[in-house]
Amino acid sequence: MAARDYGQYCGITRALELVGERWALLIVRDLLVGPRRYGELAAGLPRIPSNILAARLKELQEAGILRRAPRSRVIVYELTPYGRELEPVVLALGAWGFKAMGDPREEQVLTPDALAITLRTAFRPQVAADLPATAYAAHLGPTGLLVRVDGPSLVVTRGDGPADLAFAAGPSIHRLISGELAPGRAIETGVVEVLRGRGDLLDRFATTFHLAA
Repeated sequence: MAARDYGQYCGITRALELVGERWALLIVRDLLVGPRRYGELAAGLPRIPSNILAARLKELQEAGILRRAPRSRVIVYELTPYGRELEPVVLALGAWGFKAMGDPREEQVLTPDALAITLRTAFRPQVAADLPATAYAAHLGPTGLLVRVDGPSLVVTRGDGPADLAFAAGPSIHRLISGELAPGRAIETGVVEVLRGRGDLLDRFATTFHLAA
């Protein structure tokens, strides 16, 4: 199914033939957060041409990585069990790439699905196990994530809801997650805006979610 053929008999070679085309792994990233309609995938990847999105979805479906499924009279794309096996690979790749991100450029955006995967990558269950259960609502423009931490368990879903701390942020939140910016300083500089709840819980958030840059 792959457009590329490296002419080598190797597991890494085969993996690149399946998900190494441009945009393919970002589609997998977003589907790791949850099933998505075609329009939702397009909105989460604002620079992807529609013909490329259609082609990648077809290729990934033919490879058995994702499938089309009916949900409430609409068609969604979701990962197969084989596709979900990519989760530790995607998280490890995200942690590796995080070290080289630098500061966001003006034209770069942070999508809810990208932040969801970043939080799953940065989550420290051994630290969270000793902290009280906490719910965070992270707002990115008009959309957001509900982040529930209960001991070593993490659940990140789209939307809003009851939360101990609700905050708005953008791409620069990576400075908080990396430890470059202290929680109090993140609030002072506007990197994070507290919308409701206790602002001091941002310290707990930064302790629970950390990636070395």
